[in-house]
Order: sequence, then structure tokens, then C-alpha cells
Amino acid sequence: MSGEGLKIYVLATSWHTQIMDGLLAGARKELAKSGATDVTIWRVPGAFELPLAAQRAADQGAQAIIALGVVIQGETPHFDYVCSAATDGLTRVQLDSKVPVGFGLLTVNNEAEALARAGLDGSKEDKGAEAVQAALSMTSLGNS
Repeated sequence: MSGEGLKIYVLATSWHTQIMDGLLAGARKELAKSGATDVTIWRVPGAFELPLAAQRAADQGAQAIIALGVVIQGETPHFDYVCSAATDGLTRVQLDSKVPVGFGLLTVNNEAEALARAGLDGSKEDKGAEAVQAALSMTSLGNS
């Protein structure tokens, strides 16, 4: 999947630094592998802010958006509200703007599950890289 010539925005939340560093590194590596050079990275406070940042990126001409974050289950229903709002908001931005959004928002029960998906040494998955792959794959629909 090629990112050459595409204007790409990567949105990354600020909570859970180690996990976010892994997700962001995976996304950067995958973007470099794709040949993408026009990449803007925005840090946002948390997952709840991802949809507004995605909308602003689309308004600024993004051709692909990568949304990275992590929400870890706690003792209150806050987890459910934030996960739902972020997911619904990113979906809405994608459908309204027709700009592909790579969904790299980890919604996990505990930190160990997040670390296993963060693309760090010893992680079994790299959801940052996978979010890039998904968004780039969607940019090619209808172009062949």
C-alpha cells in the first residue's frame, strides 16, 4: 500500500505514554515504508478529542487519517462513554468527509492487553502499523 503523494494526518492521544510511543512508532515506521512524506502528527489530550481532531484534519485536506489512542477499563462507566463517543465520532468523520480513518484506538481491560498490542518489543501486535495499513488500503478504493 502506497502513501506516496498523500496528505496524511496522524492523531495520537497523550495518556499512557509507553503505549502511545509504541503505537506512534509503529505508525511512523509503516508510513515511511509506504513512501508517505506529507505526514502531520497532532497530539491530542485523550480519546474523546480524536473525532474533533479528525474533523479538523479532514477540513485541512487530509487524504488519510490515522487515529491512535488507548482507553483502559476502570471502575466507572467512563470507559464505555469515552470508547463509544470516540468510535462513533471517528466513524461519523469518516463517513461525512469520505476520508479514510485508520482506527488505532485500543479499548482494553488492562494495561497488559494494551502493551500486547502497542508494537513494542515483546508485543504480539502492532495496532499503530495496522491502522496505517487500513487507512492506506481504503484510499485506493475506486481508484483502480
